[in-house]
Amino acid sequence: MGARSRLVVIGHGMVGHRFLEALPAQAPFEVTVLAEEPRPAYDRVQLSALFCGKTPTDLALAAEGFFARAGIDLRLNERVTRIDRRAHRVCTQTGAEFGYEKLVLATGSYPFVPPVPGHDRPACHVYRTIEDLDAIRASARGAQSGVVIGGGLLGLEAAKALRDLGLATHVVEFAPRLMALQVDEGGGAMLRRRITALGVLVHTGRSTQQITDGVAARHALKFADGSSLEADLVVFSAGIRPRDELARAAGLAVGAKGGIVIDDACRTSDPDIHAIGECALWNGRIFGLVAPGYQMAQVAARHLAGDAAAAFAGADTSTRLKLLGVEVASVGDTHAATPGARSYAYWDECGGVYKKLIVDEQGARLLGAILVGDASQYGSCLQMMQLGLKLPEHPEEIILPARADARAEGSGLAALPGSAQICSCNNVSKETVCAAVANGCTTVGALKKATRAATSCGGCAPLLTQLLQAELKRRGATVENHLCEHFRHSRQDLYHLIRIAGLRSFEQVLSAHGRGLGCDVCKPAVASILASCWNEFVLAARAPLQDTNDHFLANMQKDGSYSVVPRVPGGEITPEKLIAIGQVAQKFGLYTKITGGQRIDLFGAQVHQLPLIWKELIAAGFESGHAYGKAMRTVKSCVGSTWCRYGVQDSVGLAIRLENRYKGLRSPHKIKLGVSGCSRECAEAQAKDVGVIATEKGWNLYVCGNGGMKPRHAELLAANLDEATLVRYIDRFLMFYVRTADRLQRTASWRDNLEGGLTYLKQVVCDDKLGIAADLEADMQRVVDSYRCEWKAAIEDPVTLRRFRHFVNSETTDDGIVFVRERGQIRPASRAERGVRLEAPP
Repeated sequence: MGARSRLVVIGHGMVGHRFLEALPAQAPFEVTVLAEEPRPAYDRVQLSALFCGKTPTDLALAAEGFFARAGIDLRLNERVTRIDRRAHRVCTQTGAEFGYEKLVLATGSYPFVPPVPGHDRPACHVYRTIEDLDAIRASARGAQSGVVIGGGLLGLEAAKALRDLGLATHVVEFAPRLMALQVDEGGGAMLRRRITALGVLVHTGRSTQQITDGVAARHALKFADGSSLEADLVVFSAGIRPRDELARAAGLAVGAKGGIVIDDACRTSDPDIHAIGECALWNGRIFGLVAPGYQMAQVAARHLAGDAAAAFAGADTSTRLKLLGVEVASVGDTHAATPGARSYAYWDECGGVYKKLIVDEQGARLLGAILVGDASQYGSCLQMMQLGLKLPEHPEEIILPARADARAEGSGLAALPGSAQICSCNNVSKETVCAAVANGCTTVGALKKATRAATSCGGCAPLLTQLLQAELKRRGATVENHLCEHFRHSRQDLYHLIRIAGLRSFEQVLSAHGRGLGCDVCKPAVASILASCWNEFVLAARAPLQDTNDHFLANMQKDGSYSVVPRVPGGEITPEKLIAIGQVAQKFGLYTKITGGQRIDLFGAQVHQLPLIWKELIAAGFESGHAYGKAMRTVKSCVGSTWCRYGVQDSVGLAIRLENRYKGLRSPHKIKLGVSGCSRECAEAQAKDVGVIATEKGWNLYVCGNGGMKPRHAELLAANLDEATLVRYIDRFLMFYVRTADRLQRTASWRDNLEGGLTYLKQVVCDDKLGIAADLEADMQRVVDSYRCEWKAAIEDPVTLRRFRHFVNSETTDDGIVFVRERGQIRPASRAERGVRLEAPP
């Protein structure tokens, strides 16, 4: 084998690392990577997660041992200062020189900072690297407010970071709307409405002219219209510029507005030098997203390995993101720039949803789409646009809410050609996924490992799952809904078998209907069914079946400590109980936070402390909040007619009665309720599994909403109900769900898969089509009558109390839990912070 060529890569960001991964092991190169940052590549897309408990290690892209296995020489803190093309050599700031036969520029981009007077004042930052975030965090200490200059993708990510730091947050944008490149006026208005509702103040159409001293804050931003805004912290996120200074100085061709000119093989004007990512200019265009950069990395790696046919043909810049909790997606021609383009738009101000389709003049092909507030159609719209699929007869039905009696439409995956792109970040096609299934991948996890689909942003995971199931069915495999290998029954089947036979233990169920010894899937599932049927103390005879949370009646946190969540029905709490919670938190040194469900979470408790904490809480009149279980969690309420001038019914009173009725109900998944005192919907009832909204004539009942990973609006089941009828309908609905849903299935997905849809659900719940209404109501009444606070039962039972210790053979506590103080409270220490014990656990 001949001598290996020297390949030098300048830059080790996301795209640079993807190039290293894509370079074939047999490629004839000795690879040296020169990185100016102090750490290997990390996921910049997830930067704001560092303010939510993630560590730099969590964001790292390189698997442990990657560089050693690949024989790559990675040099950190090695900033390149000059490229000598004639000598084929690069020089760094340390004085080192590295020769090369081939050179790859993956220098990325830098944040653009408008050259306004005062832009370089202290506590004025950019948002690009982990070091930038460390500087922002340092400036935020003692600060009250922050402003982001720039309302694009990165600007809204930066705004989330400031909000996560607890600052009053503003966004200033020169354009007349947010995300001007991705959405139109209607989409921008809806995005602004949603973000403003979250507490972020938006200022559009503002041109910052100067930053000076403020009066009430550190800075004052002076705008061209004469207005001003004060803030303690400024973050610039006004776009990016390509890092092309090395190429420019070396005499490589660059664009008039910047960017290293490349051809389809990602070669620069020097055939021995390639450029990839945000520094590269292809056909006059800079791509500011990671997916096109990944495609360039693949092309450059293949080309250098000898594949002359490898070519970059441009990339689609469609995006799907979640910005400040709001789903936003753009596909193709969002501004209808194509001659003859026409559009369909759907605007739901109450639900906070805006959708728009841009079609060709004949209405036959999709040119683009904008989705704000609900991006569930992103995958299908992207495929229609990319593949030029013919639109249905009524294209507007793609974005309009489904009819109440409509069954879920098929995915249409069979109609997609093999070249259809399933994962844009990693350029994974349908045929690649199908080939992986043919080679034995039968789970989503296996497909991720084999193809890398859904391993970057994760937006294609639902489509990947649908394709897997469709392909398995096409190949004749039966897509089973069996609970696991030990039970050849679905959860619904097991529920009925247990109920009819009166089975009361896992051993009885396994003996009658299963095989083997059971596993971590079926044990907690059967335990949940037994609890739903008989409502016995969950730890009495079924403790070995429970997962960690139920086993200790508390939620385990990432550091091994636990949270304590007492029930606060309807969010109403007396001053005495507030004081009691505060005293407990202070005594045990716990972190406290108000939840979205109007309760108070106490974090940082160790296992041995849980009974001690609950003993004091129960003495103060609290009960278990079931935050650890697949059970009824909370009933959120507004203040209703008691205090609010708009309220038409007593929402607090009803919320308390409902929470006290359904507390302790075990179910396939967690259940959340909401009660609003008027149509202004301050309790967000339409995002709950059961939502109740007051009217002048009674109560409207909504069901199957979900505010979680895939938000879904609840649907109106019945209107203008009196309270007695309302409670009967909720009893029936909840018990019908408990009986028929799959394991770990939320009400929203249960409804989507329910044959007959909402019409059928109305017939069962309201019209008693199946003749089981009385039985469902009786089931619920048995649950209500047999309720017992699980924590009260636990602290009164010496046998149960023995489980609350760290080690079965020792009273020693866990000294591996370490906290640091932040904003006056504790939080788990990161890996780096664990080197010095900053605060011992209480």
